Parts: sequence; structure tokens; C-alpha cells
Amino acid sequence: MSAPRPVRVLVVCTANICRSPMAEGLVRVGAAARGRAVELRSGGILGIEGRPADPLAVRVMGEVGVDISAHRSKGISDDDLVWADHILVMELQHQAALRERLPAAEGKILQLGPLGGSTEVPDPVGGWRWRFRRSRDLLRRCVDGFFDLLPEA
Repeated sequence: MSAPRPVRVLVVCTANICRSPMAEGLVRVGAAARGRAVELRSGGILGIEGRPADPLAVRVMGEVGVDISAHRSKGISDDDLVWADHILVMELQHQAALRERLPAAEGKILQLGPLGGSTEVPDPVGGWRWRFRRSRDLLRRCVDGFFDLLPEA
């Protein structure tokens, strides 16, 4: 009997330099801690290519043992949307943009904020370190909530 196919997770934010790299790192670490097989991609609806994660995002993730220093931003392709089993978004506008782009993906899109007790995950870009920590801590709760929704492996 072969192992089940890894769960394919696409994490989406605006520019793919703050929230989605942080969430992607948390999903990666959370999956490993839970013994879950995942394949991960992340991207931004703005389509910015090749930028590193925000230095403050890298720093606050390092504080909790998650290394996102190798991250480089990407846009979202239709292939990404088709590939994913779950598309995790930070804001209602991300959900709307993806639904408009590929209506068939609607059933895969999950807004993360409500899983962590918030409507949306605020963008910390341009803010102080405490804003990045607040986003990171909210994303940790959201990612835990996401894993709670998945069927047992």
C-alpha cells in the first residue's frame, strides 16, 4: 500500500514578502511536527517576482525557529490554483481576486483569519517589529486551525 499523496497547499497574500512566506514556513513546520506530508507553494496577487521576504518577517520567524531567509516572491499562476488542494488567503480581497481569476478554485479557497479568531490577517509591511510578531502569532493560530480542519492522515 502506497503512502497517500501529500496535501498541496498554496498560501496567498498581496506581495508574497510578509504574510504568505510566514504562513508557508509555519505550515511546513506544523506539518512536520504533526507527521503530515505537504507540498507547499506561496505567491502574491500583485505578481512581484524574485524579492526576498521582508527582513522583519525573517527575523520574527527566526525567533520561533522557522527559517524563511531563502524565500523569493512569486505571483500566482492558474497552474498554482489548479495544483492546490487548499488555497489559504489573508484577506477577503485575495479571495475575491482568485475567485474571479479561476471560478473553479472557489471551493479550495480558505480565509485564514477566522481560523485564528480574526476576520483577516493584517499586513505588517512597513510596520515595526511588534506588528510582524502580531501577524506571526495570529498566523500560528490560523495554521493550527487549518490543521484541525484536515482529516486525519
